[in-house]
Amino acid sequence: MRVLSVASELYPLVKTGGLADVAGALPLALAEEGLAVRSLVPGYPAVTAALERVEDVHDVAGLLGGPARILSGQAAGHELLVLDAPDLFARAGDPYRGPDGHDWPDNAQRFAALARAAAWIGAGRLPGFVPHVVHAHDWQAGLAPAYLHYGGARPGTVMTVHNLAFQGQFPAALLDVLGLPAHAFTIDGVEYHGAIGYLKAGLRFADRITTVSPTYAAEITTPEGGMGLDGLLRGRAGLVSGILNGIDLRVWNPGTDRHLAARFDLATIDARAANKAALQERLGLARDPAALLFGVVTRLTWQKGMDLLLAALPTLLDHGAQLALLGAGDRALEEGFGGAAAAHSGRVGVRIGHDEPLAHLVQGGADALLVPSRFEPCGLTQLCGLRYGAVPLVARVGGLADTVIDANEMALAAGVATGLQFAPVGLTAFELALARAAALWRDQSTWRGLQRNGMTSDVGWARPARRYAALYREVAAS
Repeated sequence: MRVLSVASELYPLVKTGGLADVAGALPLALAEEGLAVRSLVPGYPAVTAALERVEDVHDVAGLLGGPARILSGQAAGHELLVLDAPDLFARAGDPYRGPDGHDWPDNAQRFAALARAAAWIGAGRLPGFVPHVVHAHDWQAGLAPAYLHYGGARPGTVMTVHNLAFQGQFPAALLDVLGLPAHAFTIDGVEYHGAIGYLKAGLRFADRITTVSPTYAAEITTPEGGMGLDGLLRGRAGLVSGILNGIDLRVWNPGTDRHLAARFDLATIDARAANKAALQERLGLARDPAALLFGVVTRLTWQKGMDLLLAALPTLLDHGAQLALLGAGDRALEEGFGGAAAAHSGRVGVRIGHDEPLAHLVQGGADALLVPSRFEPCGLTQLCGLRYGAVPLVARVGGLADTVIDANEMALAAGVATGLQFAPVGLTAFELALARAAALWRDQSTWRGLQRNGMTSDVGWARPARRYAALYREVAAS
């Protein structure tokens, strides 16, 4: 079976978040299931520079911009199709935003072009690769099922929602520019609150819809979690499924990770102490093996609950704990954590920005990992924490609820607990969870049990890949 995966980013070539990790790891895992997957990605400079064995397979001049072509090649172990459209994608830095921090003004055209290229390939126009299924990831690929629908080509289509909060809405006046027919602009088409809804279009026309965890699949059909699309999703509920994300166990392996000060596995877990010391030194924290070191690797946003963490810092410090935080996002939160680091030198360490090696060190050196998200489609950081022995403390939402087993009395007695959950998502419950973590930390035997359980959890892609493969076969057969 042949599958075309369509995504706006792909690890390790281009990454701004978890979408890249999934788009990068899933095709490799699907190969183990006997599927031939090729990934269509934009021709960003980092992508075209990495491409090997390049073939020019089709010119698509005038595709929502200047000259464009589709290239075939390989990079980082992936079979790629690249939309090489310099006027749209030959820009350094963030794939979605300019140097001023604002979205590129032509994002509508840029990602419509990606979707149109996907539809062209999905319609069987690329010699040697006619996909049975086109798998679109998030709003940037959301128009692909719509273009296939209105063009009359019907390979199977799957739409995966990585985060429903990001929907891709653009002015209705662009309908003709985007090559969509006038009759597409209805509530049963691409229209969404008077605009063109890219994600809405994908959810409307895809044969199947997936989210990245079972709990999130249920949450998005409710008014509270549906972000205005819950009605559409309830109407298609029989076609919605939640398939839990995994992590690439070759990238996230504490036994081989070159970013760690000391590599370790379950049998040599005491070596984590060297990573804790290295992390404390890197972020200017006091060298204190006995202090409970909380780690954070995240976007600094309201969704991620980072305002709750800032408010809970006095409680965290009252327990004698330390905080090591890596992330970037809202300016007010960046400044707030920067100020906390200055006010609590040696106890709060903050690095603003994106730093992949440091992210690995946080996972390998922190004692616990904080993920107090208000909503979380899946979350990958807690999966890495489990793998690396950083006990996750998470909000009981979305994929966090699906992946972390709370250390309640029954779970501890049964020997299956892997972390801590809290609910509702608010300051009081979060502070109580911090107190629970501090109490568990004082019982090192129990804490070591949590670490062992986490490190033996199945957080890889093999099981999710089997579910995706079964879904693709079902879609293709229908």
